[in-house]
Amino acid sequence: MKYMTAEPFRIKVVEPVKKTTKAERQKWLQEARYNAFTLKAENVYIDCITDSGTSAMSTEQWAAMMLGDESYAGCKSFYKLQASARDVFGIENVQPTHQGRAADYIMASIYCEKGKYAVGNMHFDTFRGNAEVLGAIPVDFVIDEGLDTSSGQHPFKGNIDTNKLQKLIDDKGADQVCVIIITITCNNNGGQPVSMKNIREVSEIAKKYNIPLVMDSARLAENAYFIKTREEGYADKEIKEITREMFSYCETATMSSKKDGLVNIGGLFLSRNENVFLQANQLAIVHEGFITYGGMSGRDMEALAVGLQEVCDVQYLEYRINQVKYLGDKLKEKGVPIVEPTGGHGVYVDGRRFFPHIPQNEFPSQRLVCALYEEAGVRAVELGACAFGSKDKDGNPIWPELETMRISVSRRVYTNNHLDCIAEALGDIYKNRDAYKGMKLVYEGPITSLRHFTAGFELL
Repeated sequence: MKYMTAEPFRIKVVEPVKKTTKAERQKWLQEARYNAFTLKAENVYIDCITDSGTSAMSTEQWAAMMLGDESYAGCKSFYKLQASARDVFGIENVQPTHQGRAADYIMASIYCEKGKYAVGNMHFDTFRGNAEVLGAIPVDFVIDEGLDTSSGQHPFKGNIDTNKLQKLIDDKGADQVCVIIITITCNNNGGQPVSMKNIREVSEIAKKYNIPLVMDSARLAENAYFIKTREEGYADKEIKEITREMFSYCETATMSSKKDGLVNIGGLFLSRNENVFLQANQLAIVHEGFITYGGMSGRDMEALAVGLQEVCDVQYLEYRINQVKYLGDKLKEKGVPIVEPTGGHGVYVDGRRFFPHIPQNEFPSQRLVCALYEEAGVRAVELGACAFGSKDKDGNPIWPELETMRISVSRRVYTNNHLDCIAEALGDIYKNRDAYKGMKLVYEGPITSLRHFTAGFELL
């Protein structure tokens, strides 16, 4: 395989993309109130706003969709999905949901308790929204290295700081911690992986104090690949051996299948706890559909059953992780400050270091999102002052420790030529960074944790 270094697939179907002018993009940005979420996708040249639901499906997945059984109860497609999920997770009880945030809602409804702490490495926006509604207190205990964007030495910057976890338990009492959630990979700080050693240590603490441990596993295969390539003792293990061990330490797992499921829609809720699983079944019936389809069509369950197997192919994962690294290396060559080392699903640009003259209350990463679209038609997303900012009890802003723009790389979609376009554009913006000013937030929704989806801005 010495010379077989290209993508482990060939292109069978292509989708045209539209080229636009800078003047057009400036007009569309203004109409969208400078929020990339409200731009029309047809006006985007390279779409990196998310890796969720944007994968290109394989011939095997498209073929499987033709076998979809759309029976309301007990369809054959569910049992295929159940078998595939059991194989990857090693958990028997499988509840489909229409997508990950539905599984997240079910999980939060079962585990979150008003006034009690939900501990995570770094909670993502949808769980924070659920916690805000349910009255739980989300706290992030990622290791200190995980908050240092310039330090590229630590191989597992998504790890939970077990000392911080233990201190919370000692100070507040174990009965005040309703759940511990490990997100793999850790989205907020660059798709950074969590080591098996850390998963094991957190599990031991959870068991000692009888605290439920949940794994948010949208990018489970990417995390497993990092364990295989970075952690001692795992180099010779198969990816599914590693995933099964990861999930052997938790009670419950949720998944947005739109990431490492390699599908455009779908989610999973899995649990070893029979009582929890029965509660999940009832919540699924109320909010999703009957327990053997959970809001998914038979066609989509067929595609997901195949995708869960394909994502565990080590050749695919090698290509996937290295394509993200390729973009990161190109940006570093141009001096663009990024989160290092690059993670699994995208490259995160450090907004503070990119625009050091723009204070955080003027949303430097959101300004960079707009600049990238304006210059190159590339759509990325802000994960900083707007997305992860919060407020104290008096309504005063609390600014997050990380201030980034995420460039998500869709799975099996873009070539390295596309990534070169992104690198060239960001390199030119960085050269002219002093010419940019900040932004003003002029509209936010009622749930602070979710405001970035619909926020409105003005240029200063």
